Amino acid sequence: MNALVVVALGAGVGLGLVLLFAGWRGHAIVPSMRWLVPSARTEVVLAWIAAATALGIAITGWPVAALASAALVWTSPRLTSARHIREDATTRTEAIASWAEMIRDNMAGSAGLEQALLASTRVGPAAIRSELMRFAARLDRMSLTDALVRLGEDLDHPSADLIVVSLVNATRMEARELGPLLGRLSEAIRGDVKMRLRVEVGRARIRTSARIVIATTAITMAFLFVFSRRLLEAYDSPTGQLWLVLVAGVFAAGGWLLRTYGAIDMPERFTARGNSRGVVR
Repeated sequence: MNALVVVALGAGVGLGLVLLFAGWRGHAIVPSMRWLVPSARTEVVLAWIAAATALGIAITGWPVAALASAALVWTSPRLTSARHIREDATTRTEAIASWAEMIRDNMAGSAGLEQALLASTRVGPAAIRSELMRFAARLDRMSLTDALVRLGEDLDHPSADLIVVSLVNATRMEARELGPLLGRLSEAIRGDVKMRLRVEVGRARIRTSARIVIATTAITMAFLFVFSRRLLEAYDSPTGQLWLVLVAGVFAAGGWLLRTYGAIDMPERFTARGNSRGVVR
């Protein structure tokens, strides 16, 4: 076991020196790892993983603990960003409903459809304002129908598809009932948001319970490691490391299940398609 610890520490130190030198020279020494941690540089990701591995084996002397530390560093950005992703999805859906109401209100003020759309782009919700501004810029070089289809692609949201399809059909046929339709769609979208928020309230209790279990386990292990190391000597043997693999696997599987079943699946998107009558469906 001591030889394994020395080898792991030497490999970690060597990898750290290589990464430091590559970062100082500004060279990329391995392919991109954005599929692991999006928005992070490859060298930074590898440096954090190497540091976690070296610290894990230096403090505990357990190879499994080192690998678990590296896995925790790798997955932590995705775990910590899950809440922000859910909040952003809710904010974006609310923004789409507000945008539909803006179009309806502008049309009620005797504005045409294109004028109502342009007015909504200037004061649109912040969550989708960049997409609306690109839509307004496209109107100078393409038809309203094509610009709306491209807007639906930019928004990339099933609720936005409902609004875009209604607008595209209104440009090809009479838009007499478009205002009431947009109002009903907005109400339906807001109702969907309220339903998802109620579901999230129930799931928040489960996430809180999971955090308490993980924190209690981690604190207990740290306490035993500092004040009663003798009770953990069983994990120093190869057999103990195998049992530690099982324990870590149970926690990893629990975290994966919690994240998988806690995610809210969005309805499948549909794109604007024209049939022989020129109606989008």
